Amino acid sequence: MKGIDHLVLAGRDLEALRSACQAFGFAMMPRGGLPFGISNSVVPLQGSYLEILSITGDVPEHSPGHFSFGAFNRDYLARHEGFSMLAFDTTDARADIASWREAGLQVYEPFDFSKTSTTPDGENVTLGFSLAFVSHPVAPWLGLLACQYKRRQFYAQPQYQNHSNAASTVQDVWVAGEAAPDLADFMNKVTGANSVRKSADLTVLQTRMGAIVLARPNAFEAAFGVPVPHPEDGPHLAGLTIGCGSLAHLAALDLPKVGGRYVVSPSRGFGTAIGFAELMRSS
Repeated sequence: MKGIDHLVLAGRDLEALRSACQAFGFAMMPRGGLPFGISNSVVPLQGSYLEILSITGDVPEHSPGHFSFGAFNRDYLARHEGFSMLAFDTTDARADIASWREAGLQVYEPFDFSKTSTTPDGENVTLGFSLAFVSHPVAPWLGLLACQYKRRQFYAQPQYQNHSNAASTVQDVWVAGEAAPDLADFMNKVTGANSVRKSADLTVLQTRMGAIVLARPNAFEAAFGVPVPHPEDGPHLAGLTIGCGSLAHLAALDLPKVGGRYVVSPSRGFGTAIGFAELMRSS
């Protein structure tokens, strides 16, 4: 079974995104970039992270059998800002592609790249990535991939995991749209996760790390107190919940509280509903 590895939040102004994240109490790694026209910054959490990105150069185009991470995010941002992609963990991107293909899913050739980054003590290190992409025709703006690393620990540096808002983990991600619950079988094939809760308007799959909630618009609005941000996209990544060790910092930010969540609305969250909830602890 896979777990949630990281979330991609795309915006047009990276510095504005960074400032907003810091205002909500997140610590952030220094600004960086990918070698195909993308600038980014990372919010490290326990076992996962948020990748904040903007398009700042030319990106490779999609081609037959090849999915372009850069082109997808560029085209997504031409529509709106928001939660563009969800990445799962993997130790073998190529094996995932083979498994998904055997299950009848739409897959693409693996995408390998590397980049050089600098650690806090000044060491230059090479980070390597192999990405496996998968898609569903009903959800063209639902970006899904599995990410294999060389030096995954670079994104788990303790000095950047101490957040003022006590953020710890990605508790859940929400795919919203009228047809979202119909993607349960597809998401099971992608992740290996089974449904642990199901109703007419909502299906929850529990991955190895974090839950995926497939929700119709009314169920999403009941959870976050706001409408789905991009109904024109079909089933899309509409919101997320961060599990926090304490909600004291969030309580002081004058955010609305819906159920157990303090909620940053999509109008303030760059096209994404961001919830903060008390960390769910295993018994």
